[in-house]
Amino acid sequence: MRPGPCNRAIARSVSPWLSDLAGAWIFYSVLPAWPWPSPRFQRIARFASWIGLVIGAIQALLCWGLLQLGWTMSAAAPMVIALGIWLSGGLHHDGVMDTADGLAAGPERCLEAMEDSRVGASGVLALVIVLMLQLGALVQLGSAAPAALVTVGVWSRVAPLWAMARFPYLRRDGTAGFHRRHGRPRWDALPSGVVLLILCLVLNPVMLLAGAPVALVVAEGLGRRLGGHTGDSYGAVLVLTETFTLVLLALTR
Repeated sequence: MRPGPCNRAIARSVSPWLSDLAGAWIFYSVLPAWPWPSPRFQRIARFASWIGLVIGAIQALLCWGLLQLGWTMSAAAPMVIALGIWLSGGLHHDGVMDTADGLAAGPERCLEAMEDSRVGASGVLALVIVLMLQLGALVQLGSAAPAALVTVGVWSRVAPLWAMARFPYLRRDGTAGFHRRHGRPRWDALPSGVVLLILCLVLNPVMLLAGAPVALVVAEGLGRRLGGHTGDSYGAVLVLTETFTLVLLALTR
């Protein structure tokens, strides 16, 4: 039986969104790919916050489960951090290291240093500092850590959207340039808005909204420092937003 006009109209309107979401699922996580629909990758950034919600929820579940088993937060926090890195494939942490090496190299050699596959001392130190800050924040958050992990999972993926919309892409042939070429800033913010509205019903609104200024300041600050953004700095924006939001929440605990 051939599909009727209504079914064809539904397929046309739903499939692009689902295909972009399937692409985001593959690009932003190591979770098993969906059997349907076929993924598209041009506009996956708009669904990054949805993937962040899933990753944050899985981390929160692990954290809660370990605490219920009698683990201390000091023991559970490294496991939670390691799980988050694994679920994202380490993609964004690599960006932190490359961006730190670029900033240390100075304006004239910044992009060259960021492109170099070798990791310098600045990159290693930046990653160590980030992980230590996250560890300390999670320990301080204690029983509030699961909710915080969901919060930062979303806001850390919202921050690059601002970077993509606000600043030029610095590499002419960069592999992440498609985010900006195919982006539609106003529409791309819609999926994240839906997620945040839903979370407002289940999480403390004050905790949830704490990530908004951090996401804005990190994306804006790094973009001004570099004069734009690259794929590496998108990853750095994500991780730094995640880190500083956790620290902010821990300070207000």
